[in-house]
Amino acid sequence: MSVVVPTSLADALRAVADDPDAIVLAGGTDLMVEFNEGRRRPSSIVAVHRVPELSTWHHDPVAGTLRIGAGVTYDEIERDPIARWVPALSQAARTVGSPQIRHAATIGGNVGTASPAGDGLPVLAALDAVVELTHERGVRLVPFGDFMVGPKRTVRQPGELITAVTVPVLSGYQGYTKVGVRNAMVIATASVALVVRPGAVAIALGSVGPTIIRCHDAEALVSAHADFEACRVSDDVVHEAAELVRAAARPIDDHRSTAAYRRHAVGVLAARLLRRAFQ
Repeated sequence: MSVVVPTSLADALRAVADDPDAIVLAGGTDLMVEFNEGRRRPSSIVAVHRVPELSTWHHDPVAGTLRIGAGVTYDEIERDPIARWVPALSQAARTVGSPQIRHAATIGGNVGTASPAGDGLPVLAALDAVVELTHERGVRLVPFGDFMVGPKRTVRQPGELITAVTVPVLSGYQGYTKVGVRNAMVIATASVALVVRPGAVAIALGSVGPTIIRCHDAEALVSAHADFEACRVSDDVVHEAAELVRAAARPIDDHRSTAAYRRHAVGVLAARLLRRAFQ
């Protein structure tokens, strides 16, 4: 097995273009588990942890956006100033493994792995994030809602490298919550992200379908009936929204949970977030 360790973005793009079948390795917190269990044996690896261009972020106050390089770690995302600009992503970051894992795990690795249980992914979906894919020939911007096409499957093409995600910096409430088989260092059994914009909400679910699920019916209901100026919503709307969230979920039975529990859980989690947002 060959390992290439580029030290610039240009070198990384060249390495990925030269060997489209190579596995891109960032923090390795998902991939090394598969290596150790014998589930992955790639012939070549491009390790991008020494590419400085991937480990930077840029806040544009005029555009109201934050561009987060693919190599930025969850340890950095959980702290200010990023935590101040995208609080739900910071909340999700704090639930990723242990402090040691968060020090190595990157947002680009989370996006590239494309696991429905990835903690940061429901937040990116609710924020309508944009994934930046870079090839030697140029840059392609993909809405996060179009990026995942199945469990651990994306629209990334051979020769492309995930270089960043861009999210809006909003002033409304943001929240992320999940349940698992224990209270810490656990893969999500079910997760929910809620983002409130002026006059609208976005609700995204993780670990209850083959991809991250946006709950458009529940979003439309709450957006139509919530009082955004007074920051209030009726209990009836919350209950109905929770049922619509459950209806949107497409969970399965597996070793971590039953489908019935997952469906119930996302309704409970969504209702909790709505009550926190609209007190």
